[in-house]
Amino acid sequence: MEADGVSIWPRMEPFLLGALQVAPSSKLGLHYLRKMGTYVRTRDGCFPVLGWPMWRHIACGKLQLPEDLAWLYFESFDLLMGHTAEERLEWAECLSQCSCKSELEQQRSKLSVDTLQFLLFLFIQQLNRVSLRTSLIGEEWPNHRTRSPSPSDREAKTSAQNKNWDDQAHLSFVQSNLAGILELLVDPGQLSQSGQAQRDYQISVESVRSLGLLLEGSAGHGGAVQPIHRLLTEGELQTQAGYSPQSRSFPLHKLLSCLQRSLGLNPFGITSCLRSGKKLAWAQQVEGAMKRAKISRNTHTAPPGSKMVLMSQVFKQTLAKTSDKLTGANIKIHRCSDAFIYLLSPLRSVSLDKCRNTTVVLGPVETSIHMHCCQNVRLVCVARRIAVGASSRCTVHALTPSRPLLLPGNTDITLGPYHTFYPSLEDHMASVGLAVVPNVWDQPLLWATDCLANSSLNTSSSPDTACYRLLPPSQFHTLVVPYQMEGDTCEVPGGLPPAYQEAVNEKQKRIQTWQKTVMDARLTKEQKQQFQEQVELKFHEWLIETGHRQELDSLIPPVITSVKDLDRAEKDTGRVKPTKPTETEETGQPPVVH
Repeated sequence: MEADGVSIWPRMEPFLLGALQVAPSSKLGLHYLRKMGTYVRTRDGCFPVLGWPMWRHIACGKLQLPEDLAWLYFESFDLLMGHTAEERLEWAECLSQCSCKSELEQQRSKLSVDTLQFLLFLFIQQLNRVSLRTSLIGEEWPNHRTRSPSPSDREAKTSAQNKNWDDQAHLSFVQSNLAGILELLVDPGQLSQSGQAQRDYQISVESVRSLGLLLEGSAGHGGAVQPIHRLLTEGELQTQAGYSPQSRSFPLHKLLSCLQRSLGLNPFGITSCLRSGKKLAWAQQVEGAMKRAKISRNTHTAPPGSKMVLMSQVFKQTLAKTSDKLTGANIKIHRCSDAFIYLLSPLRSVSLDKCRNTTVVLGPVETSIHMHCCQNVRLVCVARRIAVGASSRCTVHALTPSRPLLLPGNTDITLGPYHTFYPSLEDHMASVGLAVVPNVWDQPLLWATDCLANSSLNTSSSPDTACYRLLPPSQFHTLVVPYQMEGDTCEVPGGLPPAYQEAVNEKQKRIQTWQKTVMDARLTKEQKQQFQEQVELKFHEWLIETGHRQELDSLIPPVITSVKDLDRAEKDTGRVKPTKPTETEETGQPPVVH
């Protein structure tokens, strides 16, 4: 892993946030990207930066990709860029003022990306590639009892086996493809010179700077994280990499050899976090329920972009936390079941993996949320992007400026509007650059089986052809976050869509009518008491039947008075303080007889 004390490793974010968790188009293989590399260097307006209009021309005209998919890749790459919250909010304001597609395209035309970095970004889409041969392992020969996996089977398998969090897979991918990656950085003029040996290729320091999208490192154990071009042009690796200050370039063969010797596992990846990360404590722990849970973090040592919190096997427990330890962290929620999880801080990214019968309420997510292999999960979120794959009977209540991406393998997905708030929500949204408009929660992109084979996206919203539905207003209820926090937010940001607000108003009218009916009945004191007992009995029976009793019982506050008191009591704990529930999502008001 180390060469003279210098360590180099694959960065986590490009693979975690950039690689779409689905089998990639064959048009993004090395052969076509080499052709694209030659094309962009010989056309005006393509190099060293590539604008949306030229990428759309290349993607749609040359690579035969649909426009929606071209924009999806372009927008995904933009998620990785270090835009400030102010820049994000300004961009959202510009988009919200677009009233037609031509105005939207005019705004998109203002965006551009680093050409070489974008080439590398397109190449790492191969991370989740699954070969047909590998998917058939287990049978030496086909027989009448077996069948070849259908496209949907293969796509669901791909989603289930995504490698975005697997730092071992990141290292293996880079090691296996390093030569091809470096060739993408070589000036195509050298590649076309007949008789020139690969060892004579030169890579400029500007091109190596673009390699910083994928690689970083440090000069010695525990040293500060540095970009790859600085490590290769200064200090111990300069000679090994063959860097020439005069030509400001590297011989490809020396650079390749140097990187192969120095490459190792990311010290801030999931492997290290599981092995040596700190435990993340919670104030309220039900006896027995937390024994199987595994919660750890590396936020005390990792640089920005590599901070992570891993939560696994939380079972029949309500966990709630708002803390600086969560702010800006990448969260992985894995194999949790029958749980209620509230993470009320601004987050970098979130992954829900193989969870069941769980409710997850999140603070604003700066980049993306990916849910895969989940069953009966309710997700409530504000996020820049949401993707769902290989999941069933899940409900997503979202506020998002990007169309939700429905990947292969989904069944019975319900999309609903964002329907809750907590006091500091709007401050958290501003801190990550998320606005209330545009909000396209109800306009999903469906990556369907036949479309994937043809490298195209199905954007149909017809319930007859899609794996999802929009939540009917008649089934809509608002969600109350039952915790006290500081802040000024007192309503759902941006409000509810008219049809859903009307449904809420109608339910409130029915409650008022019910209360008036009880008052007009002029019951005696004994009758009121009997009636109250019957209502409470039925209410508690309903709580037990629906499983909501567990959720309410877990909200009993511990013996603390505030988050600050808790932080003093437990160094690593920052749980929000629950309030006595005065409303539930399903009932609107408690069953009290007046």
